[in-house]
Amino acid sequence: MKLNKTFLSVLGLFASLSAYAQTPTEKPKLVVGIVVDQMRWDYLYRYQDRYTNDGFKRLLNEGFSNENTYIPYVPTYTAIGHSTIYTGSVPAIHGIAGNDFIIQATGQDMYCTQDDEVNGVGATSKAGKMSPKNLLVSTVTDQLKLSNNFRSKVYGVSLKDRGGILPAGHFADAAFWFDGESGNWITSTFYMNELPKWLKKFNEKKLTEKYLDQWNTLYPIDTYVQSEKEGNTYRANYKGNDKMTFPYDLKAMSKENGLGLIRSTPFGNTLTKDIALAIIENEKLGKNEKGITDFLAVSFSSTDYVGHQFSPNTIETEDTYLRLDKDLGEMFTYLDKNIGKGEYLVFLTADHGGAHNPKYIQDKKGNAGYFQTSTVKKDLNTFLENKFDAKDIVRSLSNYQVHLNYSVIASNDLDEDEIKEEIVKFMRKVEGVAFAVDMDRLGEASIPALIKERMINGYNRKRSGAINYILEPQWYGGKQNAGGTTHGTWGSYDAHIPFVLMGWGIKRGKNYNPVHMTDIAPTVAALLQIEEPNGNIGKPVVEVLK
Repeated sequence: MKLNKTFLSVLGLFASLSAYAQTPTEKPKLVVGIVVDQMRWDYLYRYQDRYTNDGFKRLLNEGFSNENTYIPYVPTYTAIGHSTIYTGSVPAIHGIAGNDFIIQATGQDMYCTQDDEVNGVGATSKAGKMSPKNLLVSTVTDQLKLSNNFRSKVYGVSLKDRGGILPAGHFADAAFWFDGESGNWITSTFYMNELPKWLKKFNEKKLTEKYLDQWNTLYPIDTYVQSEKEGNTYRANYKGNDKMTFPYDLKAMSKENGLGLIRSTPFGNTLTKDIALAIIENEKLGKNEKGITDFLAVSFSSTDYVGHQFSPNTIETEDTYLRLDKDLGEMFTYLDKNIGKGEYLVFLTADHGGAHNPKYIQDKKGNAGYFQTSTVKKDLNTFLENKFDAKDIVRSLSNYQVHLNYSVIASNDLDEDEIKEEIVKFMRKVEGVAFAVDMDRLGEASIPALIKERMINGYNRKRSGAINYILEPQWYGGKQNAGGTTHGTWGSYDAHIPFVLMGWGIKRGKNYNPVHMTDIAPTVAALLQIEEPNGNIGKPVVEVLK
């Protein structure tokens, strides 16, 4: 009898252990990664008194904010940012060296998500010939798929192809992006051969045309005290529009600008929110089997288009963020209701920031300027032709790098090192250039360590120019006195980004220790208890995990 009881106890123990072993690890039902394109860190607070309680304020009040998150590479561009956020890697490793880059061995121009071997689905133009093929490493979304034998569902969506494709990774169920020609959401044969029925119905709603009606300010225009008065000269105007004042007649303007006009309005973000929620509902994200996490990567791109056109300190930019705040609030409310508050994890960050318009800074008596890339390239090639008796030695000055024409160098039997030395000397004398360096001799250069590290991280030998140049603060490439703005430099206005987490496993708080964009993916991986991406160089943010 005693033996029998012992035997039964042992059996019970093994049964308990077996049941324990089969119990899935507690995880969020859904992760929603949000990238706000061109969102400077200070936008979290600049318009805070105008934000609702449901959007940015909720993130800060309920979530955990890493206040000193920086991009650890140059140049600071969209495709690189989205790739780095989701891989924990840098261009030197993940290979996305710019929105566009040059394959140095062949001289071929390459768009970041270009894939000539696939076709568009939902579109007949080249807009659909895209995939993550050029991304050389895995993403945290790829690792999530690998962690559970591909049972997680992963989707990416953005107005920009690169904003949806690169975060979703190689193993995604799908990435969707906007086709400005048709006003529809499309994908490519990399993912599927036909659009889902629900997406066809979504496109049939013609929401693009609906939103392209009128853009007036959300609140009385005289309350936009954080911005310059409308009509200032620091902005670029819409094509075919003579006035730069509210309200904008988007319906009339779309006749000349096409349906792609919606990108340069805050309603492009609203359209993105709409399809993001449609993906969650129709693909049943967050409804997977117990312990299996789904992932939706969303990039809001209109902030970038509006930022480029109007620059900071404009009513258009301010209104765009106030409207995005409402869109985020609607998204979080939807997630509360359909996934469950505390059952999902959200993180919000940016792919880069954006500079003030140089003319604006100059008029305020600050130091700033425009680096006129095409003029400098022409003058540099003339200088080199006189020196080496060969034309077009420099192919491009894109991505703040000097790209050499290696076929010209080879056919003329020129000394590459001698050419690079002369280019460095030339570039150092150009107004607005702070540093110019041959990347093969970076270790010898007298450049601050922080900038030097960012140059190393951003340099991919197979896809980047042989010489990097760094501009003075508040300088960027553009035509003299051009309106609007851009990004791409190492300055804090381009490189200081938000990184806020909220929801499952996150306690309210703030971290003021230095954090890098490369730390985002390993932090998410640690929270999900999965392996970090295979090119990762970042570290989990311990303060978040506590």
